[in-house]
Amino acid sequence: MKLIPFLNPETNKTAYKCNCCDIIYNNLPLCFGSDYPAYYFSVPPEEREERIQLEESLCVIDDKYFFHRGRLTIPIINHHEDFAFDIWTSISPENFETRINLWEDQDRTKQEPYFGWLQTMVPNYGETLSLKTIAIEQGIGFIPEIKCIEENHQLTIDQENGITYERAIEMVENILRESHNL
Repeated sequence: MKLIPFLNPETNKTAYKCNCCDIIYNNLPLCFGSDYPAYYFSVPPEEREERIQLEESLCVIDDKYFFHRGRLTIPIINHHEDFAFDIWTSISPENFETRINLWEDQDRTKQEPYFGWLQTMVPNYGETLSLKTIAIEQGIGFIPEIKCIEENHQLTIDQENGITYERAIEMVENILRESHNL
């Protein structure tokens, strides 16, 4: 799969056309995500309704495993947008309770970051389950910013240093190729 850039005559801006399915993207898609933490899939489908409490950004499994959704961003050098992944991390029961209690508190951005283990396979980065992360609270209405803190992992390196726009296009092509092959 290859995204072919072209000048869209309707908008006079660069658009991208997929060479295998002819889908046209007016903008390069730079945000991808996961609806569930990886641990969700360890619960048999017929038991999920009973054992899992799932809300848009929070998940509790068996009343003892706690997860929250956040946004992991990778800067794109010399581009106005970042590459973003909405991902899940584990969170301790104590920090989960703190997050719930601060849900509508304007001062929640003053909270110390929460440690967690990555619970999403981030495309293009190999094995990412259980990488060390921190979650930094954002303003009300926004999910936390997730920073990968795993030493010497490419995801941490790219988050800290950024990637080129060409690399971002390559990553998007890989993600779209995988989604077409499902």
